[in-house]
Amino acid sequence: MDLVNQAQVEAFFKKEQPEYVFLAAAKVGGIMANNTYRADFIYENIQIQNNIIHSAYQSGVKKLLFLGSSCIYPKECPQPMKEEHLLTGPLEYTNEPYAIAKIAGMKLCESYNLQYGTDFVSVMPTNLYGPNDNYNLHGSHVLPALIRKMHLGKLLMDDDMNGVRVDVEHKPMRGFSASQDDKQLIHALEEFGIFKSGNEVEIKLWGSGTPRREFLHSDDLAAAVVFVMQNISFKDVVEERGLQEVRNTHINIGSGVDLSIAELAEMVKKITGFKGKISWDADKPDGTYRKLMDVSRLRDLGWQATIELEAGIRKVYQAY
Repeated sequence: MDLVNQAQVEAFFKKEQPEYVFLAAAKVGGIMANNTYRADFIYENIQIQNNIIHSAYQSGVKKLLFLGSSCIYPKECPQPMKEEHLLTGPLEYTNEPYAIAKIAGMKLCESYNLQYGTDFVSVMPTNLYGPNDNYNLHGSHVLPALIRKMHLGKLLMDDDMNGVRVDVEHKPMRGFSASQDDKQLIHALEEFGIFKSGNEVEIKLWGSGTPRREFLHSDDLAAAVVFVMQNISFKDVVEERGLQEVRNTHINIGSGVDLSIAELAEMVKKITGFKGKISWDADKPDGTYRKLMDVSRLRDLGWQATIELEAGIRKVYQAY
């Protein structure tokens, strides 16, 4: 089903009559993808949300849970970011279209609840990682990109070109082919900052490495959204806060702990066994300096994350 297609979405809801909907579908990517495909990101995400949320209302869905993103918060947001900080300042430019789409989806849920009495709850997860992540370096997020780059760098250091071919064959990327000779593959990797010179391998990463990010394993997110679906309704959030103007009724989901991108890179380097050099291209954008969630609202409601970051990355790399 093409979720951008309104007729297909309406037909699905009419046929299946779901009682509960987890709306996790979105067009997503890292800084480069967000900044390059700005029109695609705002158009496709708004279309997906509008189609599903409106069809859920029309078909009488009992409850819908909409997943947003921490990029909805202002670029210069106080840390940690509280739900009340939404729309208090300008957004980060590189992912502004995506953030606006997610804010629109959250406000759509809020507005349908107020006008039609639906129970559509919005949650805002932090940066996610886990099995079946997107490892395509043309548009992947920072953690899966680091895992793949370090893995490829390790293969180059070991002169394991067959291993590089296996990686490319199992996780295809534009411009790569398992039939390419060694020199062609090594040259193709340079587009992503992976350089081999003799026995030395250097991985050049975007930005300065100083921005800080929080990460949550997808298994933790799954547990959190099931908890919210089973235990928390829109009315609970509104009544708990005694709101006169109904705003910021979403719920942050995160680990409540962050680290710098440079620290993350060193952690991935250790886990993958890459022994080469890491350098930084400060001419490339860093994005927002820090995006740490205040997760006290969800914690007070009875849930918190359990998977520690290094253990989670080890498990993910083994699966990769």
